[in-house]
Amino acid sequence: MRSLVLIGHGSHLNGESAGAVYRYAELIRGRGLYDEVVEGYWKEEPSLRQVLKTTRSTDVTVIPMFISEGYFTETVIPRELGLGHQGPVAPEGVARVLGGKTVRYTLPYGVHPGMSDVILARAREALPDLNPADTALIVLGHGTTRNENSNRVIYQNAERLRASGQFAQVEALFLDEDPKVGTWPQVVTAPRVVVVPFFASEGWHTLETIPEDMGLTGDVTEFPGNPGGPQTVYYAKPVGTHAAVADVVLHLAEEARGASPHGGDEDRGHAQAWAAFLELARRGTRVGEALVFPQAGMFELRHALDEGRPAPDLTTVVTPEGLRDLARFDEGGHHRPVHTFRTLPRGWRAVVSEEDLPRAMHNLYPAVVEEGYAHHTHSLRATPWPTTARRQTGIYARVTRATPEQVEEVARDVCSRCLKTRLWAGEKLGCTFFAGVPGAIPCPEACTYFVAEMREEVSGKRGGAGGHSHDH
Repeated sequence: MRSLVLIGHGSHLNGESAGAVYRYAELIRGRGLYDEVVEGYWKEEPSLRQVLKTTRSTDVTVIPMFISEGYFTETVIPRELGLGHQGPVAPEGVARVLGGKTVRYTLPYGVHPGMSDVILARAREALPDLNPADTALIVLGHGTTRNENSNRVIYQNAERLRASGQFAQVEALFLDEDPKVGTWPQVVTAPRVVVVPFFASEGWHTLETIPEDMGLTGDVTEFPGNPGGPQTVYYAKPVGTHAAVADVVLHLAEEARGASPHGGDEDRGHAQAWAAFLELARRGTRVGEALVFPQAGMFELRHALDEGRPAPDLTTVVTPEGLRDLARFDEGGHHRPVHTFRTLPRGWRAVVSEEDLPRAMHNLYPAVVEEGYAHHTHSLRATPWPTTARRQTGIYARVTRATPEQVEEVARDVCSRCLKTRLWAGEKLGCTFFAGVPGAIPCPEACTYFVAEMREEVSGKRGGAGGHSHDH
């Protein structure tokens, strides 16, 4: 048995941020090479602190879904996963045994040599008849002065594609460092120019900044008066949204240090938690705002406030993914980065098989079954707030300066909206929903939403009730 975990950044504010990782997870799930494919996030749920608890296997490979090495892949993700590693990751990855699981952590997918093929595929989509006689390629990176690793992958891909002889010229240009993208007419002389953005997703930079800096008006732009003569620019889609990235991810996973073709065993604690939950579900139970009950050989889930409503009055969801998409937004269409906020929308029913019930529940309330069962069996360890605060780095390091009064002030706003009981703040939870108390859900550690709000509070930037967690 093998588990594959894809790690994305996510967002407290924007529901679209997690979309690319979900799409790749579904593509890879469809290949059937892993027993499960699980998504985890820095700013959404399941969080990096929770995600390993949600894996079924003792053999886990973790892939950071980032375009280059840097602060998140070298500092944040290893720290939050508890890998005991900081700094550059070796080509074969990092392997650790954590809580009885063998966890392999790889380089980000963007640095794999297979990405050169993805760049080439994007270039051919934009200009199917490209040829070495008259076509130049620009590999366009973000660039940053903060981490020298971030531009290395751009130069490596440019060098590989230059050596392939498929273009008259191949140049690496950047948004935020020299050579800047705006200098392209002085750098590239070929009459036809294909620009491939080496970005993880379609967004502000690919839709606004790059076209503006280059003077592009669409997918194809004519420049009749350039210094070296007329040029036509063909603007490709970003590499990170190409389906072939799924192949790169699978190559990375197979190449990871100590990757065993035989896999591991079923994680016993995880299996016990879900077996206990299945017993509850067969009798009918309530978790948080959701009801789960048996229905004609299947299981039906619905909002507890919709109990008794006729099925035709409710929108029917038939896949775990459909339930995930529904649970990520409240009734006003606002993103729900914390799934246990009391804002689960109403008006739906999900009908799933016994086999799909764990993934459906995981999508509705990530990590709640695993953490709830661990508390029920007295094996859940809480992490006090000072410990969480001391672990923070970068722009979040300042939360260590928060006074107890500030912590409580933010908790009154943020945590009062959540179903969970703050074990990390010393609150007591005598029993859980496993003992039949629907809202009894443990919170062993302050979530990243709370940490972000604490940073705003300490910085003096926090608004009134409701908060306004900023993503950086």
